[in-house]
Amino acid sequence: MEADFSEIRNELQSQDALWRRIRLKCQQFHKELLKIREYKDMQEIQIKHQSSCVQPTEQLEYKNTELLPLAQSQEYQREELNKIRNHFYREKQSHRSEQERMKTEISDLTEELHQKEITIATIMEKASLLERQLKMELEIKDKLLAKQQLLDFQYKVIKSENTHLKEMV
Repeated sequence: MEADFSEIRNELQSQDALWRRIRLKCQQFHKELLKIREYKDMQEIQIKHQSSCVQPTEQLEYKNTELLPLAQSQEYQREELNKIRNHFYREKQSHRSEQERMKTEISDLTEELHQKEITIATIMEKASLLERQLKMELEIKDKLLAKQQLLDFQYKVIKSENTHLKEMV
């Protein structure tokens, strides 16, 4: 039973470590996303600044060439974030089912322990009853033995009296 608890504890620690790694990865992706947004904002500011100097068609071409890598990068970041969310969700579900399994196992072990405690209490009660019965039987045998010894003594006394009377007759 101790080994089962140790195994369950190790599984929980492993799951916990995995959760921490996933959270760390999410934080990293959020930081990268913020950096991309900041970069995008800076690019927009630069484009606005340059737009006053550049013709409108040139402006659009410039914006498109500048924004295309950002859009691709942002799309990649979204895909990665979705993958992490999906992985996180699956791990969360797995963790929940593992917790339920452990709760069930602990409940079963607790019930088994309770049954064993009841069995031990019953055995102890029976042992106590048997001990009392043995003491009573021992007392009865002691009384019978004392009675027999008394009868033996009386028999010897009567026998000796009888022998004495025979000699006298």
